[in-house]
Amino acid sequence: MVLLEAIILSVIAASTPLLLAAAGELVVERSGVLNLGVEGMMIMGAACGFAGALLTGSTFVGALFGIVAGAALSSVFALLTLGLAVNQVATGLALTILGIGLSGLIGAGFVGQRIALAPHLFLPALTDLPFVGHIFFGQDAFVYFSVILIGGIWWFLYRTRAGLVLRAVGDNHTSAHALGYPVLKIRLLAVLFGGACAGLGGAYLPLAYTPFFVPGMTAGRGWIALALVVFSSWRPVRLVGGAYLFGAVTILQLQAQGFGLGIPSQLMSSLPYIATVVVLVLISRGRGTAGSASPASLGLVFVPDR
Repeated sequence: MVLLEAIILSVIAASTPLLLAAAGELVVERSGVLNLGVEGMMIMGAACGFAGALLTGSTFVGALFGIVAGAALSSVFALLTLGLAVNQVATGLALTILGIGLSGLIGAGFVGQRIALAPHLFLPALTDLPFVGHIFFGQDAFVYFSVILIGGIWWFLYRTRAGLVLRAVGDNHTSAHALGYPVLKIRLLAVLFGGACAGLGGAYLPLAYTPFFVPGMTAGRGWIALALVVFSSWRPVRLVGGAYLFGAVTILQLQAQGFGLGIPSQLMSSLPYIATVVVLVLISRGRGTAGSASPASLGLVFVPDR
């Protein structure tokens, strides 16, 4: 039971940054924008989040730095794709390259330094419960916020007029524009929100997962988060299951050798990324198979009538 509890706690920790980043990207894609720069925004959030926490001694300030960094980088994407109608796929890939390079520059002076990890919730009567105590009542604030975020996104998309308008823009931006809705403004807000979530997901890594920063520490998590949106069929509740499934695969590959399964660790390590490649291929197939639930205007450039 102790081993099982430790594995579950590790899975939750590994899944949280994926869930945070994927939640933001889900809103972005629901608005009809495809931002492939999630990896770049996450690593920028990690670098700036660690810098903020180290300089101020506050995990909360570090998280704010990560959010601002992700939103700032996403604003560059918005300027190019929404303002100048540049191809979204090419711009997203360029954004990832920019984020990786810029984060290395920003974080160069912080490599090798350590900070205190984010504190965990402790309720004497509940956290001390066997097995379930630490799982449900002993997590850090990022974990609880990620669950609240998913609930808020579900409520926004399916229970509010603004969410209905955002989904309408993603499904048919021409009709939404004809009805008088500000398509570009709605997409701008969605892109900034997605960037903020990606930045927070990246900041989670040095603030709550490991107490230090190293270049490239996101290790492809941005691409996995991108694939999770398709894996979940653009539905927030399914996104939770997908994130924890990918997190479990990531953690179980570390446990495979200990259980004596005889499966090469290299193969287990590659499974999340193999799944990512498969899902990204499904994106390119559009609405034919796995993309049947995707927004109809996803990735299409919108230029309003003059």
